[in-house]
Amino acid sequence: MASDHAARSIRSQIPMRTIPASCDVAVIGGGPAGSSAAALLARAGFEVVLLERARHPRPTVGESLIPHFWKYTDLTGATPLIEAEGFVAKAGGITVWEGEIRRISFADFGFRRPALHVERDVFDHLLLRHASDCGARVFEEVSVTAVEPAAQSPRLHYQDRCGGETVRGELRCRYLIDASGASALLARHFKVRHLARSRHQFLSFWGYFQDSRFVGADGRGYPGDRLGAVRPVTFVRSYEDGWIWHIPLRRVTSVGLVVYRNRALAMSGTERQTYFLDTCARVPYLRELLAPARFVEGSLSGRPDFSYYVDTVARENCYLIGDAGGFVDPIFSHGVLNAFYSASLAALAIGESLRDPARRDRHAQLCARRIRQFYSFSRALALGDVGANGVDLESVKGFMRSVPRRELELMLAASLLTRRTRHFRTLVAAAGLAAHIESRIEALAQLRL
Repeated sequence: MASDHAARSIRSQIPMRTIPASCDVAVIGGGPAGSSAAALLARAGFEVVLLERARHPRPTVGESLIPHFWKYTDLTGATPLIEAEGFVAKAGGITVWEGEIRRISFADFGFRRPALHVERDVFDHLLLRHASDCGARVFEEVSVTAVEPAAQSPRLHYQDRCGGETVRGELRCRYLIDASGASALLARHFKVRHLARSRHQFLSFWGYFQDSRFVGADGRGYPGDRLGAVRPVTFVRSYEDGWIWHIPLRRVTSVGLVVYRNRALAMSGTERQTYFLDTCARVPYLRELLAPARFVEGSLSGRPDFSYYVDTVARENCYLIGDAGGFVDPIFSHGVLNAFYSASLAALAIGESLRDPARRDRHAQLCARRIRQFYSFSRALALGDVGANGVDLESVKGFMRSVPRRELELMLAASLLTRRTRHFRTLVAAAGLAAHIESRIEALAQLRL
């Protein structure tokens, strides 16, 4: 009874809020994609309402960012906030893949601004607050229960749980952005979301360790207390059931297993934790890094249906961005990059459409084409799926023609770290980089850890 009274007292102190009945743009989801699109559109002077089902900071994964991301946070204005937060700067990546050890340094490709290892709960919260500061009206603890993506006036139905009581409502908008992540609300509504059909069908689960060692840019292992003095890398290695990541953060280290789907589906929750800890304790290199570490109890999480694609990412007045528009494999840290990239494209297309409604179909088509090009390129590099799962070579070529040279070189060279891309040389030739990229390949040094 006392706890019930305390809960009612807390709820009574939460100010009432009113979600507006209409707006120019409604955004579903407050991750990097939704927050970035909301910030860009709000900065342009449009009425933006963002609905997020959780309350930030919220637990999520995907802590490794490649240096391309800065140009998008420059665009939204979030860069000073990220710099002030003091996330871990990383130098590159090292892989142990089928017995071969390779490394890549971002500095070798001309990048001077650092890649980062970020706590995604902190990072995502920062971006969401920034969207609000830009003028977007942000409402957390609001679940979208149904969407009606009509051509002229999309609307969505929601349940607002803020304050402990559920309030149902409806929001009309001129444009609707689905940034709901793996929930993929619009893709499921339109029935255009498909689980990828390939030999690379994965599930993932991950947890956190305290006091882990880490791998530096020189390929050597260092104790955790050297993290401020030695710039780390993202460490990845293959093993019999899939592949593993090791990402040192400021207070803990993220370790994840990306496991072949058939192998993981048969495991219960308890069996997954046992398998996870056993794998961490026995796989070479990883076991040495984690030898002094302690597993953070209760930190194991997972994600199903790991790889999927979406046939249509923009139609009528609706846009699907970030993971809501497709997800590949996190091995090259393209997930957050995809969120920023697709958010910037959608915000540009919607902004132009609001100013000139007569050309809205054209803007949607161009946006969809560019998003699909990114998806095709990412999937071709990570998994080699050219001619399957929504990937075609012409889309890949289109993306490569639009990317700055150093970014393209880095992504192409990074793909060789895993030896999973059967079409690598075809892609390099199509990009007109064959001679130049060979020197980058040779620069991927053989290491002993």
